[in-house]
Amino acid sequence: MPAWFTAFLSAFDLAAPLALLLLPLPLVAARLLPPERIGSSGALRVPASLVAGTGRGDSVAARGRGRAFLIWTLWAALVAALAGPRLVLPATALPASGREIMLVMDLSGSMERRDFSIDGETVTRLTAVKRVGTDFIRRRAGDRIGLVIFANESYVAASPSFDTNTVARALDEATIGLVGRSTGIGDGLGLALKRLVPATSGEAPDTPQATSKVVVLMTDGANNAGQTTPRDVAALAKELGVKVHTIALGPRDMSNADGEQDVVDAETLREISASTGGTFFRVKTTDDLIAMADSIDAIEGGRAKAPPVPLRQDLWPWPAGLALLCAAGLLAARRKA
Repeated sequence: MPAWFTAFLSAFDLAAPLALLLLPLPLVAARLLPPERIGSSGALRVPASLVAGTGRGDSVAARGRGRAFLIWTLWAALVAALAGPRLVLPATALPASGREIMLVMDLSGSMERRDFSIDGETVTRLTAVKRVGTDFIRRRAGDRIGLVIFANESYVAASPSFDTNTVARALDEATIGLVGRSTGIGDGLGLALKRLVPATSGEAPDTPQATSKVVVLMTDGANNAGQTTPRDVAALAKELGVKVHTIALGPRDMSNADGEQDVVDAETLREISASTGGTFFRVKTTDDLIAMADSIDAIEGGRAKAPPVPLRQDLWPWPAGLALLCAAGLLAARRKA
């Protein structure tokens, strides 16, 4: 037996194998139903032997056999399609962590400041964050990861998903001014918590729950917008068991502002991470940004191979197509008769 045929048989499966019990149904019906009465039809029945001399007897018999063949093939193909033939192929196993991460990114006007560098070129803070952040997201295969952006308003740019490429693209497409230019840290963090802990809002019982919930909060300013304060939301995160890593972005903070207004509130961010069991990062350069991403990647490690998920390729369209061809043949033969 050829190797390809053996492999095909090992991967072949039926979605509804009990449907094959319908195959003998026409024979059972023919046996149980009462026979057709000869006089029930107004047509005159002439035995094929009476027209043998004209050569039509053989052709009538041949047409009858052909029609019976088409009918039985049609029925067998319909039953085969109903049984749902398919190929079951194992998919490549992905690393799975049971972890859910929400990135919460500041999109206020100060993120336009050009005080970071990439490959020797001075770039905005947002450009540097996008470069490092998209790479970080793509490395998190196996985590459910989402993105919240905030300024005056907050909104979910990407819902938690295993599709890291889509989340990375959402970060790369983030634009300053989309949600205002102020800094609503509390509202952004609160929205992330709302998406991380949806059980109280009626999530389906069979939805898999993350074993670890993490927020990565990045901002280059101080809370000056929104309805909630960062410390109040941090207390809620602690109560919910959500760990918050905080990143204070920019060269100056409130303790050494030197008259500047757009400075980061590093002290509040440090308190948020400490109260929730997270880690505080002070990022002033692109190198600091890269080191921060590597550190969080190491802290939130523990990914392992998941069992293969079977991929099923349906084959039912093939017998269904054969049944359609048989039906077309029967209609054509009936029109000629």
